[in-house]
Amino acid sequence: MTAVPDAPAVVLPAPEAVADVRLVTVDMDGTLLDADHELPEALEPLLAELARRDVLFCPASGRQYANLAARFGELGADLPFIAENGAFVLRGGQEISSDVMEPEVVADVVATVRDLAASGVDVGVVVCGKRSAYVERRDPAFRAEVDRYYTLLTEVEDVLAVDDDVLKVAVFDVVSAEATVAPALERFRATHQVVVSGAHWVDVLGATTHKGAAVRRLQEAYGITPAQTMAFGDYLNDLEMLDAAELSFAMANAHPEVLGRARYVAPAHTEDGVVRTLAGLLGLDLPGVAALPGR
Repeated sequence: MTAVPDAPAVVLPAPEAVADVRLVTVDMDGTLLDADHELPEALEPLLAELARRDVLFCPASGRQYANLAARFGELGADLPFIAENGAFVLRGGQEISSDVMEPEVVADVVATVRDLAASGVDVGVVVCGKRSAYVERRDPAFRAEVDRYYTLLTEVEDVLAVDDDVLKVAVFDVVSAEATVAPALERFRATHQVVVSGAHWVDVLGATTHKGAAVRRLQEAYGITPAQTMAFGDYLNDLEMLDAAELSFAMANAHPEVLGRARYVAPAHTEDGVVRTLAGLLGLDLPGVAALPGR
């Protein structure tokens, strides 16, 4: 029987390091969302308290903006969102920045995925535009996975025939994206971002597109420094975001590379790690939340 490694110990910054926090960026899946992919119960009082203190709370995800906005509902009305792994940044529905891919690169990535599928690999492609995401594959198993992340989704005969600005090409691998799809897309790394964003997902984006670049745009827009920024993440698409924040936290459930890159460690997403860490470090009294020792 293989031994299960112990979860890494929680590591927190000194209280004085968080005295002037003004921006909190948080990944969604495996970070803010619980084991059932639900938002924390204490999110509403948390956001209210952060707003009262003039601290921006920014979800940062590979998910589509429409999906994030629907998830947060009225709670997200004034939040900035980093969507599509940094390719689309909006606040109050107004675009702050976007990175659009070249049509010829999109066509090349899609052709590579189609070749993989023809060879017997169980994969599907999502072309992510500003107005909608687009898919050719329509079977229920694929749609069930894609529907989790894309609220505006259009089935088409040819994803390369759509008229939309393409922000990202996402590839779903039923078995292991890191083992199969990522190597197949390796040649694009010379000119573009090829990011393993989950156990079954790989995203191809513009050369300088990632969550970290999006965080820096928000910092510039609102006059916020890395020292005033907290970031929480768990997977490889969060690495640059963690680099953009001096107060960088890997979740205890994070990929080993993320644990090695972050300065601090928060409890796992299944233990309400983001909310408990913020409550403890910022001295927030949130109903039903057992805050970590902070101040």
